[in-house]
Amino acid sequence: MENQGTPNQENVNQQFNQQFGQAAGPQQLPNSTAVLVLGIISIVGCFCNGIIGLILGIIALVLAGKAKKLYDENPGIYSEASLKNMKAGKICAIVGLCLSACYVVFFIVYIAIIGTVLSGMPWDMMGR
Repeated sequence: MENQGTPNQENVNQQFNQQFGQAAGPQQLPNSTAVLVLGIISIVGCFCNGIIGLILGIIALVLAGKAKKLYDENPGIYSEASLKNMKAGKICAIVGLCLSACYVVFFIVYIAIIGTVLSGMPWDMMGR
C-alpha cells in the first residue's frame, strides 16, 4: 500500500504551479497576441489616412522581431500556438504596412495633382 500521508512530487509541483500562477505546460510567447492584434488593426487602420496603419504595422513588426528572437533562444519553453499567432500577426502587419504605404503615396500624389491643377488656373482673371 502506498504512503497516503505524504503527497508525491507531482502533486507538490502541481500545487506550486497553481499557487504561483505558473502553467504546467509551455508558456505563451511574450507579445504574440499583441502582435496579432496590432497586425489586424494595422490592416483596418490603413483606411484612416494610412498613418495609423503605418504606425501600428511598424510597432507590430518590432514586437514580432523581439518575440522571434526570444523563441529562437529557447524554443522548448514556448508553445507552438503562440508562435503561430506571432507569425500570423507579422503577416498581417506586413500587409497593413504595405496597404498603408500605398494609401499614403496615393494621397500625396492626389494632393500634388490637385495643387498643380489649382496653381495653373488663372486666379487673377476670376475676379473681373
